[in-house]
Amino acid sequence: MARVITVAVVDDDRMLRDGLRAWLGDVPDLRLVATAATVGELLADPSPHRPDGPHGTAPPQADVVLLDLVLRDGSDPSDNIRRVLRTGSRVLMISTVPDRSRIIEAIRAGADGYLTKDHDLPTLVAAVKDLAEGRGAHSTELAFACAYDDSPARPRLSPRERQILLDYASGMTLKSAARRAGITVHTAKDYLDRVKAKYQQAGRPTYTKLDLALRVREDSLDGG
Repeated sequence: MARVITVAVVDDDRMLRDGLRAWLGDVPDLRLVATAATVGELLADPSPHRPDGPHGTAPPQADVVLLDLVLRDGSDPSDNIRRVLRTGSRVLMISTVPDRSRIIEAIRAGADGYLTKDHDLPTLVAAVKDLAEGRGAHSTELAFACAYDDSPARPRLSPRERQILLDYASGMTLKSAARRAGITVHTAKDYLDRVKAKYQQAGRPTYTKLDLALRVREDSLDGG
């Protein structure tokens, strides 16, 4: 039997929340467990917008939270992302516009994916499933934003530096990454050291393989 993925929605558009409730209600392996107009409302104990369960009980943790990028309560998008991530949920940002700078800020704050609201149900469901299974939810909006990100915080990597980073961060040993690139281990280490130095200069210290994997995800270097 397929695992049921739990989903919560944070959006101040009531029609959109109701629409998503109807949409997701027809997807057998997804279950909407909460909707809210703000992150504070989602995380509060009583939730009058919860579609199931009694009021006043602790809010259920969702596998994936669909989070509107800009809420009318004036809350900071990056802060909203971090608050949701602390609950253990993964975050899929949803927005009406593909604003490049906002997309990059959201990914750097820890969001796992970004979709505009004009996508269809199959695209949304696929993104939710990708996140629930530990992958990133890639989209054309996210790919475009990352491709044209010229922020000083995003180091410019050479093709070979990027290749070694991706292979090593994906779980390969440095020896395997070097063999795949057709270079010596010493040269591969030199490329990796350059990558770390560039991130250090950009104000994003990167020391371990876990750090490197995080930078790959943050900057969508894996083709997202």
